[in-house]
Amino acid sequence: MKVIDLVTKSRSYRRFDQSVQIPEQEMKEWIEAARRAHSGANLQPLRYHLTTDKAEADTLFPLLKWAGYLTDWDGPEEGERPTAYVTVLRDTEVKDVASKTDAGIAMQTIMLSAVEKGYGGCIFASINRKEWARVIGLSDRYEILFVMALGAPVEEVKLEEAADKDDIKYYRDENQVHHVPKRTVSDLLV
Repeated sequence: MKVIDLVTKSRSYRRFDQSVQIPEQEMKEWIEAARRAHSGANLQPLRYHLTTDKAEADTLFPLLKWAGYLTDWDGPEEGERPTAYVTVLRDTEVKDVASKTDAGIAMQTIMLSAVEKGYGGCIFASINRKEWARVIGLSDRYEILFVMALGAPVEEVKLEEAADKDDIKYYRDENQVHHVPKRTVSDLLV
């Protein structure tokens, strides 16, 4: 698959087939791909915690804020929740010159690897970090940067050209199709 096709297929999916588990070994392969990606000054400050255990995933689920533009939606119902999480961490004992840039590169690499295998996910910055750290048994050495919720997507996400370049809010229609307005290339070029 071409990169542009992988990127197009890699949407922020928020509803999943909860009966489909992602094998931890497969997730480790995605971390291997991320490990090979660029890192500022090659410092490699990122670490990862993988969650595939259902009990842990169930405990972590309410610690995320699911969709800022969908103000009347608290997240997926039981049966459509993620079955795995990647917690993206910064090792505070490693000098930090670009950890958030590194995290963006790593998360895109992980997400594209997941999409290639038929999975999808959503990246979160709005997390109850203190409680998340407690649940996964994280030491103070690590800072939670982001969380990736992963699973087998069950929702349809449609990219569309933004009719108004200033209105890029995603929305769901009456059939629960998730629409994502994107600015055009000409809107982006300066």
